[in-house]
Amino acid sequence: MLRIMIVDQDPARSAVLEQALTDAGHRVVARTVDEGSLLQIVTDAQPDVVIIDMEAPGRDTLEDLREVSRDNPKPIIMFSNNRDGEYIRQAVQAGVSAYVVDGLSKERILPIVDVAIARFREFQALRRELADTKVQLADRKIVDKAKGILIQRKGLTEEQAYALLRKTAMNRGLRIADVARTLLSLEGMEG
Repeated sequence: MLRIMIVDQDPARSAVLEQALTDAGHRVVARTVDEGSLLQIVTDAQPDVVIIDMEAPGRDTLEDLREVSRDNPKPIIMFSNNRDGEYIRQAVQAGVSAYVVDGLSKERILPIVDVAIARFREFQALRRELADTKVQLADRKIVDKAKGILIQRKGLTEEQAYALLRKTAMNRGLRIADVARTLLSLEGMEG
């Protein structure tokens, strides 16, 4: 069962959408006609998915979606009549997982929700992988600088310098990069 939030300026249309979702075993936890303060509503309701159905969403909507994607990321599905390619590109950059132009029908909603969730999860995994890679690269640079200091100050080979960092890290229950940062800090060369 998914917890779903609906943003729709047309109460009759959102009622049909809510009924289709409820019939499929999902729960609508928030329903609003105003896209303003989306972040607060998402934060309060904690939906699994946000569905936005608007005739012509504006630039303010995109900014609200950027805030949600930054501060409380969720799969976001947008149904709109806006066919402008630049707007669609900006919507995707703002965090929209699925942008559907041809209108909303009860039969199409569940497959679209499934695809949006899968796309969102894949994007989040890539985002985590990128963040991990950046940390690893930064750590590697720090370790290389620390090895350079040990080579210069103690006359060690690169392998000996690395072994010393590793042994110190193991003895203190720290990561090698943390030991390297400490060494750079002591040398006044923080990474």
